Amino acid sequence: METIKQAVYKAARGVDFLAGFILMAVAALVVANVFMRVAFDNPITGTYELVGYLTAAAIGLSLAHCAVQNSHIAVGFLVDRLPFRAQTVVDIIVYLPATVLLGLVSWHLVLHANQMLSTGIVSSTLQLPFYPFIFLVALGFLLLALVNALRLIEAISGGGDQR
Repeated sequence: METIKQAVYKAARGVDFLAGFILMAVAALVVANVFMRVAFDNPITGTYELVGYLTAAAIGLSLAHCAVQNSHIAVGFLVDRLPFRAQTVVDIIVYLPATVLLGLVSWHLVLHANQMLSTGIVSSTLQLPFYPFIFLVALGFLLLALVNALRLIEAISGGGDQR
């Protein structure tokens, strides 16, 4: 179990690192676009599209690492006052549907990306295919589902307080 946990956490860290590079690229693109617009009155074509797609990919890829670090917003002031056993029950009640939902979201994103791939739908300005960005977001949701599944298994097995 510990090996699987470390592999999932390492993958989450890796895609978060990729998300950081994507955000740096977005920042560089925005700065270059503003410079080109101001200096040469010739903005970079498709900047709006690229910023949107790359930002969506970065957000999707960073979700799992955020969960690994427990950096997400949690309102646990009531749950923290409960006995450990009750906290475990609450964790199971929260992690079980969240894991299922995130797994389904990831699966349907893959289906949607495959549909985009097979139909050849592309963006309007740059004619970029949508599917690579959807696959990246699906990967992020899959890793988030795996992190939640690990937390669920820990809660069921009584593996300690995760707060």
